[in-house]
Amino acid sequence: MHRARAAPVSTPSYSNLVGFIFIFNLIVGTGALTLPGVFARAGWALSLVVILLLAIISYMTVTFVIEAMACANAIKNWQNLQVLRRSRNSHSENENDQENEELETVPLMNSSTEFQYYQLTHKFELGEMATLFFNDFGRILFYMCFIIYLYGNLSIYSAAVSRSLRDVICEHDHSNSSDISILESKSLYGAGNFKSNETTACWKDREITRLSMYRLILIGFISIFGPLVLFGIQKTKYLQMLTAAFRWMAFTFMICISIKLLITDGAKGHPVPINIYGVPPLFGACVYSFMCHHSLPGLLAPLRNKSKVSQILSYDYILICMFYIVLAMTGIFAFKHVEDLYTLNFLPYQVESKDFLSGLYIGIDYFLSLFPVFTLSTSFPVIALTLKNNLQILFLDMSQYESYNKFIRLILFPLMTILPSFCVAYITDSLSTLVAFTGSYAGAGIQYVIPVFLLYFSRRTCTELLGSGITNHFQSPFKSNAWLALVLIWSVICVIFVSINLFF
Repeated sequence: MHRARAAPVSTPSYSNLVGFIFIFNLIVGTGALTLPGVFARAGWALSLVVILLLAIISYMTVTFVIEAMACANAIKNWQNLQVLRRSRNSHSENENDQENEELETVPLMNSSTEFQYYQLTHKFELGEMATLFFNDFGRILFYMCFIIYLYGNLSIYSAAVSRSLRDVICEHDHSNSSDISILESKSLYGAGNFKSNETTACWKDREITRLSMYRLILIGFISIFGPLVLFGIQKTKYLQMLTAAFRWMAFTFMICISIKLLITDGAKGHPVPINIYGVPPLFGACVYSFMCHHSLPGLLAPLRNKSKVSQILSYDYILICMFYIVLAMTGIFAFKHVEDLYTLNFLPYQVESKDFLSGLYIGIDYFLSLFPVFTLSTSFPVIALTLKNNLQILFLDMSQYESYNKFIRLILFPLMTILPSFCVAYITDSLSTLVAFTGSYAGAGIQYVIPVFLLYFSRRTCTELLGSGITNHFQSPFKSNAWLALVLIWSVICVIFVSINLFF
């Protein structure tokens, strides 16, 4: 008598094109806004070489994560098969010898079933894979690296929002360009970019400085969005869609405006080809801009045709690298000075104009200047909640979570989440410094070191359980262990070089 099987629960899935768009939107984010500034400081030639090289290495380590995720699925499938075999054996002890013999011949390495082991159907997050393949010490190092990266993210978001609002609210010193009017210039954006000292007044005849205004806005921002960590409020689907639309409007405006400036006014920026002292922020910004490894499993699991996943990612990386180069190169030549947050190059000019086109440009300026406020404010609670959850996993026994008192659960960990990033952003508003530290250390750990060790130990574990006769169809194109050693050596050299340039 056979038992009726329950109908399988349908899981959400999407096509390769939708997956391509999702991955593109995941990678292209805040980091892209810091690229023009670091390109200008490091030099256009050096920046081109570095971003191309880091794009290739980032793609390599993405394929490492994919193979490790397939190995985790293979181990899960192998474990499920062992449970099924034991269950069937226990129910067939009284069956005839022929049935027992047929049961024992269920193959582990049958070529017709090898693809069933290595899959991407079950979503294994990086933390789950670290728990599966690493020992306790390795798992702690993983969570520490991940937590530091999230702290850096929150600091960058807080500083970017506060700086953007401060620079829109405060007046700008036009004394250095009093002879140049908006009507006399060939472009509304060609009058220059004004970089005021942080100790100067925010408004004329007022004592409050620009730095004080930045810190007041920062306190207000944390006071509004910090408590959301207590209540677990995250972005909704429609808010994500709106944020994505704002992001692409902003990037399109910035590229088009920069190209227009180059055509009408010529190149105002004259960056040097190579400046070795600009490498630390360049390396950190590039690593930060190509980061998708920590969120990749969630995007790959619903992909309908997973056999093309490496190809989809290769197209994404090629397109994103070209997009970054266009965004940065047009910016560094179109503007005499490039801010470390690129949207600050599009601050609205304080002019009175009744011309429709002039008003339209000023409206676009306001939109671009406030763009980080719109997008990063919606992302801040999500990153904060992710950080809080990882802090709890690292320090608490989650199987006994309810046994901890309310102060620990509702007060201590939210404060541990918000306060360190707030203090960092309060001390410095230099986004290039924050991105350099976050990308160069924690970012390099997540993007380079962790994928290398995940792949090495996952391969070893699968070989021990399944043998070497089953082919992993999601194996990285960079199959040799020499690639693992090369990426590891590269990451160590880069971190050492960045550290020397930052501290000496």
